[in-house]
Amino acid sequence: MYIKLIQPKMELRPMDTETKTRMSPPLGLYTIVSLFRDKHKVIVQNENVEDVAFDSPDIVGITISLDALPRAIEICRKFTAKNIPVIAGGVHVTTAYSTIPKGIFSALCIGAAEGTWPQIIDDLSKGELKRIYKCPSAFTGKDIVSPAYDLIPPGIYLYRNIIHTSRGCPFKCDFCYNSFGEHRFVHREIDDVIREIKSFKQKHIMIIDDNFIGNPKWTMELLRRILPLKIKWNAAVSINVVNIPGMLDLMKESGCQGLFIGFESINPLSIDNVHKVQNSKIEYETAIAEIHKRGIMINASFVFGLDSDTPDVFRKTVEWIVEQKLETITSHILTPYPGTRLYDEFVEEGRMIEDDLSRYNTSHVVYKPKNMTPEQLYSGYLRVYKELYSWKNIIRRLPRAKSQWLAYLTFNLLYRKYGRFTDRLCKMISYERIGWLGEKLAKYI
Repeated sequence: MYIKLIQPKMELRPMDTETKTRMSPPLGLYTIVSLFRDKHKVIVQNENVEDVAFDSPDIVGITISLDALPRAIEICRKFTAKNIPVIAGGVHVTTAYSTIPKGIFSALCIGAAEGTWPQIIDDLSKGELKRIYKCPSAFTGKDIVSPAYDLIPPGIYLYRNIIHTSRGCPFKCDFCYNSFGEHRFVHREIDDVIREIKSFKQKHIMIIDDNFIGNPKWTMELLRRILPLKIKWNAAVSINVVNIPGMLDLMKESGCQGLFIGFESINPLSIDNVHKVQNSKIEYETAIAEIHKRGIMINASFVFGLDSDTPDVFRKTVEWIVEQKLETITSHILTPYPGTRLYDEFVEEGRMIEDDLSRYNTSHVVYKPKNMTPEQLYSGYLRVYKELYSWKNIIRRLPRAKSQWLAYLTFNLLYRKYGRFTDRLCKMISYERIGWLGEKLAKYI
């Protein structure tokens, strides 16, 4: 059987370059490759790096985020016109499959591929394809399959040494895509994770879990097992990492270079309004000081447009970020995704103003903010990036530890301030070679 797996093209945000789309391969699709590579022909086409070939496979699988849904439907129609079944899965389908237009896709895959795709292929071979496939509730970390890393094409991604050590997140924030629907939090077998890390044969690993400390006891055991490997690593965690005894020290000892943390807002009322409970009792400044004290850098994420935000939130946030010397910043416009509690509330209040789903990528205003106009929210969002990545504020945010300057300046200058130049360089040399250079630099940090 010939199976084709497709990642639809994503729309870039105003501050992004094509490097954003080349950071890493779609691991979910390469996990499906692992399931069938020994028995079937399976190929992956990422539309961000190559055109989709509309040939004649036996079945097509498309992974969907909400903003990519319109493009996914276009792709689907071209294949179904040739009587080729198209299966839709991914984060949006798992979050809110009831919102997917009926009659477009041949079937919906809800939840983990390992718990759905074997049945899909079996049913297809019998001519008995169903409309809905749900991952069984008995699915655990033991059922997770390693992606087919060896089949990822060389040269087109910055990093291939990326790994999931868990799936999902234990928290339920009102606005979060991964907090609703059929998403579950499971962590992998530690032996499997260690085996996968060793297979990279590299000393710098990107851990791309939604929340690396979703199960603190498990995380600490994994970090103890990582110690002898002498690697460097980065991961995303919740801010309550500072409240787990011994966690930060063990992170530093095991090679942690940086943590991505969703601060979301410096306004406590905004945090409480969206039920981000893991942030509500944390003193941000104290937490930052504890992380920085251990020489770990912070990639801080913020969401603008929460109901307690007023037009001065942008200025105050920039001033606070500079004062706290946060090394890198990712900002978003609040986006109520279908399937989340926030979306239901805004629909009920008549506040949704945008039907074009391709604009639901956290860089457009798709609802009526409470205490500012949509124009004020959008312009403030752009201003935050412009001000934080100005030469003045890059210098003002320079880490106190000189050992971190190289990594800090590499990201702030080459990825953000002069990202378009870097993107042209990557195209000339290859993204993977630039990523390789980053790997070499990492060992000196």
